[in-house]
Amino acid sequence: MIEGERLQKVLARAGYGSRRACEEIVRQGRVRVNGRVAALGERVDPGRDRIEVGGAPLSKPERLVYLLLHKPRGVVSTVRDRHAGRTVLDLVPHRETRLYPVGRLDRESEGLILLTNDGALAERLLHPRHQVPRRYHVWVKGRVGEAALRQLREGVPLEDGTTAPAQVKLVRAAEGSSRLEIVLREGRKRQVRRMAMAVGHPVTRLVRVAMGPLRLGSLQPGAVRPLTRSELDELRRAAGIPGR
Repeated sequence: MIEGERLQKVLARAGYGSRRACEEIVRQGRVRVNGRVAALGERVDPGRDRIEVGGAPLSKPERLVYLLLHKPRGVVSTVRDRHAGRTVLDLVPHRETRLYPVGRLDRESEGLILLTNDGALAERLLHPRHQVPRRYHVWVKGRVGEAALRQLREGVPLEDGTTAPAQVKLVRAAEGSSRLEIVLREGRKRQVRRMAMAVGHPVTRLVRVAMGPLRLGSLQPGAVRPLTRSELDELRRAAGIPGR
């Protein structure tokens, strides 16, 4: 029987970020176990082993927090860039623990962002294997025709490869602009904007209204609220985590 837990899992549970982020911390040589530099993937027992991160003892596991935020336009979702200006964390009042956004939105986009310190859940939600859907309301320039809709649905060739099939609904079309509803199950950087540009219809406004079972609903821009127990249970199921 294999004893202990993988080090990056222990770090993620203690609030140092997603497992992927914790793997990078280990690779950088910032973690020591019983006085020696830790190796990626090694197993540890937090109850017996002395674990240090950046020279400080491993933090005790934090209370897990799950917040749903409506990101306004002009706010960035990165939390690591000190020169980024106003970030999503600036919108969280009385923050007592480190939080990380799950699924970023670019500065000019709006809508639903999950903030949590549950690194294991964050990693599963973002992993392509689980294909957690993200729903967007998208305003674009020009009247979107059937050819463009078909390409958006079937796959758009981009510089990093052709996109996976997507659900695309034309909500409204006029000469100067159109409104689409797009559901993606993959998460590339600025994917919706690049897809729309590739078919000749630049995005003028983009709002993420759902991620898996979570819904933005009537939450106002800049507002934040905790997830309900039922929302968290549904989110865990969507990420393939067995019920507790």
